[in-house]
Amino acid sequence: MERRLLVLRHAKSSWAESHIDDWDRPLNDRGRRDAPNVGRLLRRLSLVPDFIISSDAVRAETTARLVAEAAGYTGPIVLAPSLYHAAPGAIIDVLQEAPPDARAIMIVAHNPGLEDLVSQLTGDHVSLPTAALVHLALPVQDWSGLEQTTDATLIDIWRPAEL
Repeated sequence: MERRLLVLRHAKSSWAESHIDDWDRPLNDRGRRDAPNVGRLLRRLSLVPDFIISSDAVRAETTARLVAEAAGYTGPIVLAPSLYHAAPGAIIDVLQEAPPDARAIMIVAHNPGLEDLVSQLTGDHVSLPTAALVHLALPVQDWSGLEQTTDATLIDIWRPAEL
């Protein structure tokens, strides 16, 4: 039984307040439009995840909540502080702790870690602008079996301009 991983880069954030800490940056207007579009896409394609894990940075958590609401996702959104600017190994560590009954997980985090994760798992170098979503198939029985050397299949990628 394979697992599905939805890799979502947070939506566009605001740089309007230069004094604000990077972790605290909110979404800008475009980000607040793009995130629900991703959620509607997930619902339309019957790809609503079983579980969502997000970086605890404001822009990532807000993206996760807007996507979840638009998708009709009613489960928990688990905030993982270690996903803030995480490298692929740290992202995989978080995924390995996911509930074993979750067949499809969406992870919401940051670049360059997400691009590096997709590249490492698939061998494909993809560009992930803000609010880009990647759908991967993972040949693992449960999340604890996910490794940095797992050979994933890139199913699809959606960028906000295409939604």
